[in-house]
Amino acid sequence: MEAPGLEELELLHQNMCQAVADTKRIQIMYALYEEPSHVTALAERLDTPQPTISRHLAMLKQRGIVTNEREGVTVVYRLSDDRIIDVLNAMRTLLRDILEKRKNALE
Repeated sequence: MEAPGLEELELLHQNMCQAVADTKRIQIMYALYEEPSHVTALAERLDTPQPTISRHLAMLKQRGIVTNEREGVTVVYRLSDDRIIDVLNAMRTLLRDILEKRKNALE
């Protein structure tokens, strides 16, 4: 794959990088990967105030990372594409490798 142009990089940053730039949003994505949930369940599971979860979900929905659908009186959120978890896991693996190399270089 060829190197992206500036316009594509700006879109990538605005839509994806900013979405994963907050640890709470990353937690939400992993939680939704495990099980689609409504806001109250996510708030309880992540021990975070419901308005905070709602704000993060709105941002993730705006960027197309999560979707929602009404089920009776509740709204259930889910990841729109599980590949985001693959990307996060790849970044985690990369981080572990970098940290291991740093550690080995210091020894």
